[in-house]
Amino acid sequence: MSEDIIYAASWLLNPNAPPLAGGALLVRDGVIKETGTLAALRRHSSAEVCEYPGCVLIPGFVNAHTHLELTHFPAWRSRTAVDYHPRRFSDWIIQLVKISRGLTAADYPPSVREGIRLCLEAGTTAIGEIVTNPLHTPLYHHTPLGGRLYQELLGQEETFFAGKLAAAEGAALQGSGREALLSGLSPHSPYTLAAGHLPTIRERAALHRLPLAIHLSESGAEVELLRDGSGELAELFYPFVGWERYRGKGVGCSAAELLDRHGLLTPSTLAIHCVQVTESDVRLLASRGSHVVLCPRSNDILDVGRAPVELFKKYSLPLALGTDSLASNNSLSLWDELRFARQVYGGELSDALLFAMVTRGGAEALGIADRCGTLERGKRADFQVVGHCSGDEGTIVGRVLDQGVTQELYLSGERYVFTTDKAD
Repeated sequence: MSEDIIYAASWLLNPNAPPLAGGALLVRDGVIKETGTLAALRRHSSAEVCEYPGCVLIPGFVNAHTHLELTHFPAWRSRTAVDYHPRRFSDWIIQLVKISRGLTAADYPPSVREGIRLCLEAGTTAIGEIVTNPLHTPLYHHTPLGGRLYQELLGQEETFFAGKLAAAEGAALQGSGREALLSGLSPHSPYTLAAGHLPTIRERAALHRLPLAIHLSESGAEVELLRDGSGELAELFYPFVGWERYRGKGVGCSAAELLDRHGLLTPSTLAIHCVQVTESDVRLLASRGSHVVLCPRSNDILDVGRAPVELFKKYSLPLALGTDSLASNNSLSLWDELRFARQVYGGELSDALLFAMVTRGGAEALGIADRCGTLERGKRADFQVVGHCSGDEGTIVGRVLDQGVTQELYLSGERYVFTTDKAD
């Protein structure tokens, strides 16, 4: 017989809702059965109570864009001694390809496992993971993380792309081996895919109802390539990977326009980065109901610019936050990403909006809001205990973000880890 347990703290904090003083969760079989004050839950249940005085219960974070396969990238870069130091976006991509070419199948399992551990330690309970090789999918079978695995697609030449699509589609349909990890496809970007492949991707995604995750307008170099075939991607990256004959004269439009022409912008599409978008692009994304995932630290490290969040807010684009990979970031912690976003965007993104972006916003972006992102009846008991935050109802969100200490983490009601992620 299942045993109920009540988790209680000084506050229970959900996105887009007032903080609940003395809030608590009644959990059974890893699912939230009731929420309310501890006093109210005790009136209806004799369950054991686990209390966290002075702390706040918040949803587990949703990291909407990750590449956990690349978690060991800093170590790989050191050991391979690639004598190539990125100065531009294309330099970074070339470095990434050079190092990846020196890896073996044995390098990836420990890298993925370390990425999972780092996510858990930072209070993340769900991810939007890009899987570059379908053979890596079993590496996620035993993770407690939820979310979605997006199988990556790229390529210019028809035969190569067809092979990638078949393998990605097969892995997506087979699934992750876990009900909590759903499937999707990730057409990498408009500069790594021939435009002629986009209708096929739309057809296969629609046939199998697979959501899409696409790197979109990350750099000015991408804008130049699509506009008229010029710029550093055309001059440096394409020759490096043997794509000279695919350089062409561009498509004469933005990445968002190109994707929309082929029906790839939908409510289940993640548009990742969106640094170099125009107001016209933003209107288009908003009209299609697509979600935008911001990765501000990665954008800063790669020096590609700063996403126009005021435009996103103007057109009410749904926003989420991601860390990207350790090939272009210093940690997989959304606490770190939140702190940086607060600094770089200032008052453009309120504390309440930032908190929503890493909880409900991330869950909605991944299409998993029915199971996580908020602490509500019927959802998985994925939550963090953040301590020790005191304050009144009007300041509790800001105090949680300032404090940034996940004292304990629960996934489906089971405690997994104490974290060491603390504010500076």
